[in-house]
Amino acid sequence: MRPLIPISDTPEGAVSLQVCAHIRDQIIRGSLVPAQRLSETEVASSFDVSRQPVREAFIRLAAEGLLEIRPQRGTYVRRISVASALTTRLIREAVEVELIRMLVPRITPADIESLRQQIAQQEDVATKGSPADFILLDEAFHRHLAEAAGAPDVSDYLEALNVQMNRVRNMTVREFAPDILVAQHRAIVDALEAGDAKAAETAIRRHLRQFNIDLPTIVESYPDYFKDTDVLTSHDTTP
Repeated sequence: MRPLIPISDTPEGAVSLQVCAHIRDQIIRGSLVPAQRLSETEVASSFDVSRQPVREAFIRLAAEGLLEIRPQRGTYVRRISVASALTTRLIREAVEVELIRMLVPRITPADIESLRQQIAQQEDVATKGSPADFILLDEAFHRHLAEAAGAPDVSDYLEALNVQMNRVRNMTVREFAPDILVAQHRAIVDALEAGDAKAAETAIRRHLRQFNIDLPTIVESYPDYFKDTDVLTSHDTTP
C-alpha cells in the first residue's frame, strides 16, 4: 500500500485522516478485499509514520463499518453488508426521485449540454478507462443532478451513506460492461430535456434499481465477500 500524497510533515491528526482516507478508498475500490488482514506496523511503514495515526485511522474505519478490529487477533476488512447496501439504495432512490421532480421545471440548456458532455466522457471511459474512473464520472453525473436541482448538499449526505453500496458498485463495473449505465444516464437526460417529469422519474428509478438486478450475480461470484446474503431471497429485483 502506498500513500497517495506526502503526509510525513503534517500534524498527527491530519496524518490519521489522510491514512484513513487512503485505506477507505482502497477498500471501496476493492484493492483491499473483504477478510484481508491489515497490519498496523506494515501500514505505518508504508506511509512512513508512527503506529498511532494508523491505529486512529483503523478505529475510525471500524466505526464506518469498513474494518473489524479483533482484540489479540488483528484488524480485518469487513465483509460487505448486503442489507446495508440495499437499504442505502432504497434511500438513494427516494431522494433522487425527489431531486428529479425538483429538477424538471428548472433544468437549463446549459445543464443539458453539460450532462451530455459527461455522458460522452462516460462512453469513452467505458471503452478505454478503468472501472474506478467510470465510478468517478458516475458520481459526478449524479452530483450535477443535485446541484442543478438546487440541492448541492444532498450529494454529500448520500455519500456518507453510500459506503457499502459503493463497494458493490465498483465490483459491478469490473464485472459488467458499464454500457447499460451510460444508456440509462442518457434516458434520464432525454426525459429532462423533453420536460417529461414522469419519464424522468421512471428513468432514474430504472437506473438505480439496476443495482438490485446486478447484486445477486455479484454475490454469487464472490460469496466470501458478503454477509446478510439471506435478504436477497425476499428482495424485489424488478427493474
